[in-house]
Amino acid sequence: MNIGEIARRAGVSRSTVSYALSGKRAVSDLTRRRILRVIEEAGYRPNASARALAEGRTRTIALVIPPAGSQLTPIQLGFVASVVTAAGRHELDVLLSPSGGEHDRSFERIVTGRRVDGVILMEVRLHDARAARLRESAMPFVAIGHTADAEISSWVDLDYEGLVANCVHHLADLGHRTIALVNRPEEFLNLGYGPARRALDGFTAAAAARGLAATAVCCADEAMAGETCMQDLLTARPDLTGLVTVNEAALPGVERALRRLGRAVPSRFSVTGVVGRHWAEEFHPPLTAADVPVAEMADRAVDLLAEHISAPAEAARHVLLSPPISLRATTAPAG
Repeated sequence: MNIGEIARRAGVSRSTVSYALSGKRAVSDLTRRRILRVIEEAGYRPNASARALAEGRTRTIALVIPPAGSQLTPIQLGFVASVVTAAGRHELDVLLSPSGGEHDRSFERIVTGRRVDGVILMEVRLHDARAARLRESAMPFVAIGHTADAEISSWVDLDYEGLVANCVHHLADLGHRTIALVNRPEEFLNLGYGPARRALDGFTAAAAARGLAATAVCCADEAMAGETCMQDLLTARPDLTGLVTVNEAALPGVERALRRLGRAVPSRFSVTGVVGRHWAEEFHPPLTAADVPVAEMADRAVDLLAEHISAPAEAARHVLLSPPISLRATTAPAG
């Protein structure tokens, strides 16, 4: 069975069958039903396009990733893998698409081409044109992170503000009075990247509440930058005794700098933060941290999107995750 045979049995042209399957041109409901009846009567196992035609769905979702950095971080890669796994449980395929800059045409094809039933939007900014475009198009979508206007779309996010504040309070409870934050790259802050902005807000507010001397710096997402950043921090503030970070990619460099400068962890320096579990466990000694629940975030996002695809009129839903700090071995009372 192929397009030619379907056309012959349905009494239409090959191009009509092609248009009906691809959706590139309008085909009357009567003709569409006749084509579907031919497929059904022939016992033909329809391909993805025919199935989409029958169900009114593509059974495909898009995972949209902006080029926030030069490469995906381990957490981002883990999230992609977890979304694919979660989508499989819903019998959904995943189309991976970049957005931003030169990739905007790819994102626009996702929105206008109706090649997918819905979108999961990663790395959301406080003011995100992609989220606005998806709302305008009425495309079902779920954001990972939330915009400044948090009520108007469904999202799954990590409470970076609260979690970083918890890390500050943990250090303060241990007697640390001079601490620093190693944040994500400066351009992320300038672009309004939610986790970086909220991490800084949580750090600043908690440090002020506890009367701590606090320094916040931005750092590129790489080990070498982490080493330089840690060295510069201790040169400028030799009285530092504690560090909070949300930059997991910088951690190996932070570790090297502390070891080279004779700041033994945790006896002479405490480190904590919000990072992926893999990075926390690879730190030496293992890092006391709030572990980013990558798989749970992916599961909740796919579940929410599947619900919105099935019931587009349902109200937006919000999931804010706040995992506890896992006490490992990098924090101790200030000496």
